[in-house]
Amino acid sequence: MKTTLPHLQDALGRPLQDLRISVTDRCNFRCTYCMPREIFGPDHAFLPRPALLTFEEITRVARLFGTLGVHKIRLTGGEPLLRKQVESLVGQLAEIPGADLTLTTNGALLARKAQALKDAGLQRITVSLDALDDPTFKRMNDADFSVAQVLQGIEAAQRAGLHPIKVNAVIQRGVNEHAILDLARHFRGSGVILRFIEFMDVGATNGWQLDDVVSAGEIQQRIAAHWPLAPLDPNAPGEVAQRYRYCDGAGEIGLIASVTRPFCRNCSRIRLSTDGSLFTCLFASQGFDLKTPLRAGADDAALLQAITSLWRQRTDRYSEIRSEAAQDQRKIEMSYIGG
Repeated sequence: MKTTLPHLQDALGRPLQDLRISVTDRCNFRCTYCMPREIFGPDHAFLPRPALLTFEEITRVARLFGTLGVHKIRLTGGEPLLRKQVESLVGQLAEIPGADLTLTTNGALLARKAQALKDAGLQRITVSLDALDDPTFKRMNDADFSVAQVLQGIEAAQRAGLHPIKVNAVIQRGVNEHAILDLARHFRGSGVILRFIEFMDVGATNGWQLDDVVSAGEIQQRIAAHWPLAPLDPNAPGEVAQRYRYCDGAGEIGLIASVTRPFCRNCSRIRLSTDGSLFTCLFASQGFDLKTPLRAGADDAALLQAITSLWRQRTDRYSEIRSEAAQDQRKIEMSYIGG
């Protein structure tokens, strides 16, 4: 009989279950809450290609995590579809036994890539879309990309059979809270799962202030006033989104409330950066260099020991202690380690 090893646990008893892999630090958007143009302008120095982990290196690391019971793998960026031949990486990762493989994208290149990604073995996809009106959306992405281009990508993903498709919207007060009902109305009954994310203090360049946060509770109330909602159970332990179904059967939404309802105590995610560092928190100020031993010829046992030791010592709970001036620390940018 095959036995299953218990999940590796950190210092607070949280299991290691999810691996997020940033495949590039580049993006074709300049979203104000992630890569503001005044910081990530024409002169910004992105990582040179030799600094990036190769597809083979990424796959090797993912296989090692698989031996620790980690099967949920999400590809992120930057914008992951900017990485040349990313579908080849998807194909390599899809060969890992039990891999549950998904990807988060801004959708700009999805229309031309969706079928190739599905054919390579991608199972699910998440698309970022913060508004349905072009003036707001273009002001937020600061790259003159239209809503229509993203919607075309979502439609291509549906035709390709990627399922479920999730759409993430970051809501910022005074910027796009008017889009809440527009988005809900558009995706109701479509089979797409819409998720609203509270504006977070990721990185050190997005000018975050607590007053700019539209709480998950407020978002829920706005939607429920038009279409009654009922809570749903989580799909899996450690799921970050609080799920609600429309009482009329028109699907579901999710609310990700990192600021007002922190979920640190259930966090089971570790992040691999574009250049091979491991981060145990989205709000981390430093990571663990895995690329150096990886390229120096370390065997699997040595790499597993390093990963195991890092997770067992983990005590991160930034969102729970945000009020204790933790926001003063200089955090790694989200575009470097993935969302």
